[in-house]
Amino acid sequence: MELGVTVAGFWWLILGLGLVIVLVVAIMLAIIIISARRIEHAAGDIWIAGKAIAANTVHIWHLSQTNTTAKAILGVANDIAAGAGSIDARLAKLPEALGKK
Repeated sequence: MELGVTVAGFWWLILGLGLVIVLVVAIMLAIIIISARRIEHAAGDIWIAGKAIAANTVHIWHLSQTNTTAKAILGVANDIAAGAGSIDARLAKLPEALGKK
């Protein structure tokens, strides 16, 4: 079966097909590069957000320590309040004990 294509015509056909293939590959490569840049930008945003979250949550451990200290202070404050109540009761009885009413 003869196609009636000359050697020069065949080379032009192959050259055209090669050009089409090169253009398709170039377009696909450009799409990959654009996608990679988008991914890199999104990863940078995620990194920044992650650092901000870490900076905001680092103090949670300190809050735990603060709660422990606050409980100790509350215990001491309750002891002081009990002692002050005892002193008030004794001062109220003082005039009676001294014979004064």
